[in-house]
Amino acid sequence: MKFSKIISFIGAAAMCAMLFSACGTADADKKDTENAMEETADMNTETIYTASSENVKLLGRTYFADDLLWCALSGTGAEFTFTGTKCTVQLKGNLNSTDPSQADNQARVGIYVNGERVVDDMIDNVEENYTVFESDAPQDVTVKIVKLSESAMSTFAIKQLAVSGTKIQPTADNDLLIEFVGDSITCGYGVDDPDENHHFSTKTEDVTKAYAYKTAEALGADYSMVSFSGYGIISGYTTDKKVPTQIVPPYYGKLGFSWGGNFGQIKPSGIDWDFSKRQPDVIVINLGTNDDSYTQNDPERQQEYCDKYVEFLKTVRANNPDSKILCTLGIMGDRLFEKVQAAADNYTAETGDTNIYTMKFDVQNPADGYSADWHPSVKTHDKASEKLAAEIKTILGK
Repeated sequence: MKFSKIISFIGAAAMCAMLFSACGTADADKKDTENAMEETADMNTETIYTASSENVKLLGRTYFADDLLWCALSGTGAEFTFTGTKCTVQLKGNLNSTDPSQADNQARVGIYVNGERVVDDMIDNVEENYTVFESDAPQDVTVKIVKLSESAMSTFAIKQLAVSGTKIQPTADNDLLIEFVGDSITCGYGVDDPDENHHFSTKTEDVTKAYAYKTAEALGADYSMVSFSGYGIISGYTTDKKVPTQIVPPYYGKLGFSWGGNFGQIKPSGIDWDFSKRQPDVIVINLGTNDDSYTQNDPERQQEYCDKYVEFLKTVRANNPDSKILCTLGIMGDRLFEKVQAAADNYTAETGDTNIYTMKFDVQNPADGYSADWHPSVKTHDKASEKLAAEIKTILGK
């Protein structure tokens, strides 16, 4: 009798335990479902961000003001990451964006998602909206916005970033930063137009296909470009007289310059660059191709180029006391390289600064083709990048 009651009690207790266990499991499942629904809701809730340094990694020399990130120089832009379901990028154009006569001089932009270019566009409206990513399920996403064309013709600004998902974060800095100072070759002039008889257009200019950008990629480095088509050390490109207004040194300490676009009401050339932000590990100077159109074989003009080159090296060093400086020339002609070498030697003799190097590029091979106005082809840029990357590794002792 007692034994029977004990069995009954044990059975009842087991039943209750099973019921409580079932209830606990049900409650846990319910909570998991609720949490999952909450997370999904969060991933689908849109948040608006500005492209400030707290939210994005700044690429090149950019200017943030009035909640706008202005981009002028080749390669400028922003990069960020998030986990979520959607991202829309809103850009602000400049006056060129609404002028049909300037259709070939508007800013060209490339937007990448996880390394793939998903937008390649000319900014021909005052505002442009691009939905660059959209997914039913949350994904880890890296977005990179790059100005493909140079500053002279046009600028644009990143107005806002609308993201559904986690808070956006800047991507991490790479260990190495390289600054490239150059002309149209560095800008990627005409690289998308394999007809040497065609002329300049921002539609066919793409800095990411030029040797400088490719060198940074090959070395896993961050970059900054200070480059203007047609510009030199003492003269811009000419078929006759000297063009002293088209020279790089006066703009080296600036955010660039532009005939066709300002930063709101301010000209890029009116804004000083803050050299204290991050000093480049290596500075590559590739200037002289346009000077050569003026100096030709004239010894006095070539010497003027050499002397002014020394002055420019002093300016670069004053703003970057610890950077390694590599002076290069040769892709579109190497006639002035001897003077580049002399300038580096004279600078060292005068200052005692030995943290300076020279390298001659191989002159472009007709068999590799040409781009617009006889500029380097993609194949030539690839070869130049390989040579430059190897030289930088040697300089860095890698």
